[in-house]
Formats: sequence, C-alpha cells, structure tokens
Amino acid sequence: MEKLAGKGSPLLSAAAVVVIVYGMQAAKVLLVPFLLALFLALISVRPLLWLQQRRVPSVLAALLIVTAIMLVIGVAGTIVGTSIAEFTAALPTYQTRLATIVAETGAWFYDFIGKGRENLPNLADLVDPGFAMRFAATILNAVRDVLTNAFLILFTMVFILLEASSIATKARAAFGQGAGAFRQARQFLDNLGRYLGIKTVVSLATGFLAWLVTWLVGLDFPLLWGMLAFLFNYVPTIGSIIAAVPPVLLGLIQLGPAESMTTAIGFLVINVVFGNLLEPRLMGHGVGISPLIVFTGLVFWGWVFGPVGMLLSVPLTMTLKMALESRDDTRWMGILIGSERDAQYELAQDAERND
Repeated sequence: MEKLAGKGSPLLSAAAVVVIVYGMQAAKVLLVPFLLALFLALISVRPLLWLQQRRVPSVLAALLIVTAIMLVIGVAGTIVGTSIAEFTAALPTYQTRLATIVAETGAWFYDFIGKGRENLPNLADLVDPGFAMRFAATILNAVRDVLTNAFLILFTMVFILLEASSIATKARAAFGQGAGAFRQARQFLDNLGRYLGIKTVVSLATGFLAWLVTWLVGLDFPLLWGMLAFLFNYVPTIGSIIAAVPPVLLGLIQLGPAESMTTAIGFLVINVVFGNLLEPRLMGHGVGISPLIVFTGLVFWGWVFGPVGMLLSVPLTMTLKMALESRDDTRWMGILIGSERDAQYELAQDAERND
C-alpha cells in the first residue's frame, strides 16, 4: 500500500487529477467568469502595450480598453438577449413543425420502398429533430447567463491588465535578469495571446458573414445565428457543423428546402474560406489540435464547466498544448495532442537539423 501511495506514484497522481477536476466543477460559478476575464485580458494585452508605447498611463489604457469592451458587450447583450428570449419562446412551435416534416418524410420514404416497409422502424422514432435547436437554445441561454456577470468579468479583467504591466519587473526582481523560466513563460503568454487575438478576429468575421447570409436568406433571428457562428468558430471542424445545423433546420421549417440548402452552402463557403484557407495562413504552424482531442475536450470541458465550457474547450486545450510545448521535457505531449500538420512540421525540422 505504501508503494502504491508513494511519492511520484501514478495512482497518487491520478487521484490528484480527479480531486482537481471535481474541484473545478464545484467552483465553476467562480472559475468561468475568471477564465473569460483572463482570455479577454490576453486578447487585450497587445492593444494595452500599444497604448502604453504612446505614453498613455497604464490605468487609463486599461480603462479605455475595458470601456470599449463593455460598450460592445452591452449593445450586443441587449440586442441578442431579446432575440434569445424570442427564439426560446418560439422553440416549441419550431420543434412541432420540424417533427411534422420528419414524419412526412418518413411516410414518403416508406411509401416509396413499398414492400417490406412494415419491418422497418419509424423514422420519427430514430431521429430527434428538435435536439439541434434545443442545444442551440441551451448554449445561447448559457451565454446570456454568463453576460449577467459582465461586471465581475470586466472588473477582474481590469486588475489582470494592470498587473500585466508590472509582472515583467516583478519577475526580473524575483528570478533575475536572465531567468530562463521567465523567458519561457513570456513566450508562452505571447503565443497564447496571439492565438486568441487572431482567433477572435477570424471568429468575428465568421459571425458577421453568417449573420449576413441568414439575413439575406430571410431567416428569423439572424443575429443569433451570427452569434452562434462566432462562438463555435473557436471549436475547429466540429464547431462549424454545430453552428450551421440550427439555421439550416430553421430554413427548412420557415422557408423551404431551397432556402435551407442556400443557408447550408453559405455556411460551407464561409467555413472553407476562413477555416481551411485564411486561418491556417494567419496562425502558422503549431496551433492545430487533433480532431480526436477537439471532440474529447468538447465533452470533458462541457462536463466540467457546462455549456460555456464547450465554448472554452479549445482555448483551454490550446493553452495546455502551448504550455506543454514550451518545455523540452513535455514537448512530446504537446506534439501528440497537436494536428498532423504540426507533426509533419516537426519531422521536417528534425530532418533539417540532422542534415
């Protein structure tokens, strides 16, 4: 027993991980606003430094950035919050109409195949047509609930930004001018801030175009579908599918098959252009995650932090990946959870060094 629980024991490490995970789950009411504040602060560090280089005092620069974010959140929260309430109220009607469409499609299919149809299960019993729309409503309502803590998030963000301006001086005083650990941490935070900044800009463009497509098609609540596309653009591959399904179904319910197909094509073009062409060029190597890890992280962080955890899953996983890659002794783990493209880059780099 002593050997099992000894220092460095895998069993002891696993028990510690379980305790930490359940602790995070129990404290999610506090942790989720703090994580959002931290990510917003990382995105805002570069604008903060830009203002400081132009001799704007740190306190004033932080307040200017937070005020701008507060105005954006306030306006977006007011407009989108009303749309979320209206969509939630209309959801039962949409679900009933969608169930009718599925039943009619199933009846047509069974009539088409003719003989032997009595041995086949009812299509309506196999498919839950309203799940995607209920899921979208759950995510949007969770985001609205988080925005009710906007004051706490932004207040925390102010103190993080103010601390960011002095952390370099404190680190040099504590660890010395040439501390390698500090340089690694600085590089890690710079890379993470760059990743979150580019991802946010691309997500904003994706959300805007999704709003434009759904508005041009004539769908109800186009702002909601733009918001959903913006949020799930943080989740590569899977996120674009999740964000596209509810508006495509709404197009089928509200307008018909042609408009539904147009919406699907619009979302496909947006995600091919941004997800497969533009974003990889802006990001460069080292910022991909294995699709299996994306899906696993989506489930895990969703279980720990709820619906908002699903939206934070990839930034959290990317943070872990970058932290692992910043140290030589854990770099192999960062490569394993990365994408195949990143692994090929590492192999090419090793080949060049060996030559």
